[in-house]
Parts: sequence; C-alpha cells; structure tokens
Amino acid sequence: MTPPHRSATAAVSGLSLPMLTGILLALVALAVLSLLLGAGGFGPADAGIVWQLRLPRTLLALLVGAGLGAAGAALQGVLRNPLADAGFLGIGGCAALGAVLVFYWGVATAFPPALPLGGCAGAAIGCAVLLAVFARAPTGPGLILAGIGVSAVAAALLSLALSAAPNPFALYEISFWLMGGLADRSLTHLALAAPPILAGIALLLSTGAALDGLSLGEDAAASLGIALPAVLRRVVLGVALAVGAGAAVAGGIGFVGLILPNLLRPYLGARPGALLLPAALGGAALLLAADMASRAAPLALGLAAAPPLGVLTALLGAPFLIAAARRLAP
Repeated sequence: MTPPHRSATAAVSGLSLPMLTGILLALVALAVLSLLLGAGGFGPADAGIVWQLRLPRTLLALLVGAGLGAAGAALQGVLRNPLADAGFLGIGGCAALGAVLVFYWGVATAFPPALPLGGCAGAAIGCAVLLAVFARAPTGPGLILAGIGVSAVAAALLSLALSAAPNPFALYEISFWLMGGLADRSLTHLALAAPPILAGIALLLSTGAALDGLSLGEDAAASLGIALPAVLRRVVLGVALAVGAGAAVAGGIGFVGLILPNLLRPYLGARPGALLLPAALGGAALLLAADMASRAAPLALGLAAAPPLGVLTALLGAPFLIAAARRLAP
C-alpha cells in the first residue's frame, strides 16, 4: 500500500517524496559548484567575490530557470499544445522589449524597480495578444502563427532600439538583452527580480487543479466548476510576472519552458498539474547548468569570452524543437 504522505506529494507535485528530495539535493549540489566556479576554474574565492558576484548569479539562474519552466508547463497545459513556450510564442521577446524600453528612456536609472515592471508589462501584452487569438481560433497552427508574428514585432522593435542607441553603453545593454546572460548581475538585480518571479511561480502552481480539469475539455471543466477565463487570467498574470521579471534581469533566454515539460511528460504522465513543480525545478537546474557551462567554456575550449547564455539554451532547444516537429508530423 502506498504511504499516505507519498501519494499526497505525488498528487500535488507529480513527484514522490524521494524524487523531490533527490532533485532538491541535486539543485543544492549545482548551486555549490556554481559558487566555486570562477574565471580561473573551480576553487574557493574571496568572500566579497562570492557574495557580490557568484551568489546573485547562481540564485538568479535558479529563479529565472524555475520561472521559465513553470511558465512553459502552464502555457502548454492551458493552451493544450506541447509546443507552447514563452520564448517561442514571443512572450519572452515582448518582456525583453519592455525592459529595454524602460532602460532606453532612462526610467530604470531614476526608478530601479521600473526594470522588472517594464519586463512584466511587456510579457503581459504578449500574453494578452496570444490569448486573444487563442480565444477566437483555438488551434495549434493559429497559435504558433500568432506567436511568430508577436516574436517578429518584438524583434523588429528591439533591432530599432539597437540601431538608435544613444551611446555605446546603451548599445551594450540592449545587445545583452538580445542574447541573454547573467554576467555582472548583482544583489540589487536579485532583490528586484526575486519577488515578481516567486509570485509568478506561486500563481502558476496554484492553477494545477484547474489545468487538470481543462485537459478533459472545456465542457467537462465547466461541469467541475472551472471557469476558463479565470484560469487564463491567472496563467497570464503568472507568466507575465515570472517571464517578465526574468527577462528584465537575464535578457532573452528561450527554449527552457519548451524543453522541460516535454522531457518530463513521458515519466510523469500527461496531467498538466503534475508537471508544474517538476518543470520549475528542472528549469532551475537546466539554466544553472547552462550558465556554468557558459562560464567554463573559455577555460575548456580556449574561447576569448564566455558565450551568451541565451545562445547556449538556443543550441540546446533548437534540435529538440526539430525533433518534436518530426514526431508531430503526419
């Protein structure tokens, strides 16, 4: 007979207690390795370097990755499309655009919290556009085409901001948001991004039961007392907070939310609510591992500089997307 505590844990998170404990221990181990990884290799460093540079970068990688993973699982659940992802559908690009505009016009300099707020606002606009399209024509191809359109508009406006950058510093910052990364992030960035990301993750995790009901169809969900508009609003707000604040401090990082739910689904089942927490934890581990790989690349490969984090996640995610498309092809 299954112990009561184990079944309760599985019902809430999709993971048994031993699995959840193992994943948390793995995250702690990765975090310790990240704190030991510097420009010269692994090893202890000055306390100031650890606290001011490595700790914020490590915690931000965990937070941003968790937000992207949870957002991807929630979007795939509410839209009932395994290819839904905040970056792929243009939400990440809109979030980066919102952060860039706030920085470009100098608002973030005068009021630092405007940076994550701008990212959240951009992500919310992207979510609203996509869900409006989904409400009128709830089909996979229609949603993907809308996402391509939103991505194209965000990319065009980001390129416009890049071409019109008023000074080299602004040009560097905008280029950072285009490629994504966590270099030189500080405790200030952590303090600004952590509250909205954690609030967004909590809001997305609270939709688990509703997403499970929606997987049975809208009529079945309505008979269970689940209102689709209310669920959509919660998912939109959660994605906007988690992805928007993440993009404000880490730039454009894609594919994390696409990869994790699809990797976990064969092992945890297709129940959307069961994928939310595992996808968040997996996203945290994946992004931290990718950031460590980015930092270690100059040492291991003799590169002149660390490759951007967003480039590494794209190199991981693009082959996965091609493989998924081949599986879904008739």
